[in-house]
Amino acid sequence: MKEKLVINEKRLKEINEFLTKSNQPVIDNLLNVINKYGTPEEINQKASEAMKLENKMKRLEEMNSPYLADLKWLIDQKEKNAFVSIEDYKKSVLGDKAASTSFDKDYAVTLEISALQYFPWLIDQVKQTIEKKELLPGRFIRVRMMKEQEADQGDIIAVSAAMDILGATWVETLDTKGTDGSNIHLGGPETITGYFGGVGQPNDHALKWLDEYLYYYTNYGVKQILNVNPGTVLVAYLVHKLGVDIEFKISVFMGNDNPYSVLGTLLYAKMFSREDGTTPLIGFNFSNSINNESIELSSTVRKDLDLEDFVRFEHHITETWKSIILQPYDRTEELCEVAKKVRNIAAKHEGARPDVDKNREHPSDILEYFIPKKDVEAQGLMPALLRNYLDKHDALNHTARRLTESGIPVVAAWNVHK
Repeated sequence: MKEKLVINEKRLKEINEFLTKSNQPVIDNLLNVINKYGTPEEINQKASEAMKLENKMKRLEEMNSPYLADLKWLIDQKEKNAFVSIEDYKKSVLGDKAASTSFDKDYAVTLEISALQYFPWLIDQVKQTIEKKELLPGRFIRVRMMKEQEADQGDIIAVSAAMDILGATWVETLDTKGTDGSNIHLGGPETITGYFGGVGQPNDHALKWLDEYLYYYTNYGVKQILNVNPGTVLVAYLVHKLGVDIEFKISVFMGNDNPYSVLGTLLYAKMFSREDGTTPLIGFNFSNSINNESIELSSTVRKDLDLEDFVRFEHHITETWKSIILQPYDRTEELCEVAKKVRNIAAKHEGARPDVDKNREHPSDILEYFIPKKDVEAQGLMPALLRNYLDKHDALNHTARRLTESGIPVVAAWNVHK
């Protein structure tokens, strides 16, 4: 029976003929967007210059950014070894058992937090981390509007520089997405069922998304971005195959909620991988409904396709109290079980622990990611939103403790937690 599943070489030939055909407008239009920024080699070179820490610091100095002083302070804290080391952290959790507990580094879980909206929040987070001898995430997700952070005294550069200093990866969410009014027939809760037919990048917005990405990649070195639409996922694969070093993760909103959707996602990645096996897909979020059995089955797919080291499973451990799932939602204990069997997982913290969030005067709400900063300040929401963010940090550290107690290593900000 399985022999019937073999893909006919004739079909592969037909696909290649389509991709390389002259005067194919769908492919030609994509190439035209790339050509605005140069050859793939020129694009990568511009991004490489923008990625250098010294260039980021110089740009902040030239714009007289108030964030520069915080970054210098951060460098000072790093050089003074102000952060708890991984070994000392293990001792603080396990006591005398730390020396005899075996940790398999191949099964390390990446600590992840979402969403880091404003650079000053990171500094508050760092101060708490140092004071309480906690761990900083090894991965940060951002959902703040790109144009807004670009115009905010160098926020986009300051966060990027901080990631270099701390040792962490981060993901940006481009402005070309379903909440930008791209679908002119949809407008909020009163049209909510209309979104079930697809959100994100209708018509020419897939190309606008690429244009926006190349702008931030070449000007700011933003490399990893969130992807929420099948069209822009394919665009990213094609652009990477052409030589641009784009990287992306797929959002929870894409609905990878069973091993077959995961198989489809990973087959796509494999088909468009480069000759060296690399793929721009560096991770994807499971749907919140995923269970451990499906995660384990999905891991067999990923391993058999030789993508285990390339594609991270990013699993929501907590979620915002409002506007995304039914509460209480806490997957910590399930994570401690599955992480012993499945490699390359990130533990994503989108909300506080439920018993904390439910008692807050202002519990976390995912819809508040999309409020402009001027409205946040006008409504006096900034202290509450900072509290929500630090609650997520506390949840992340609870997860780190439970993983450590279970003998599972964690990936924290590696330049400071040595």
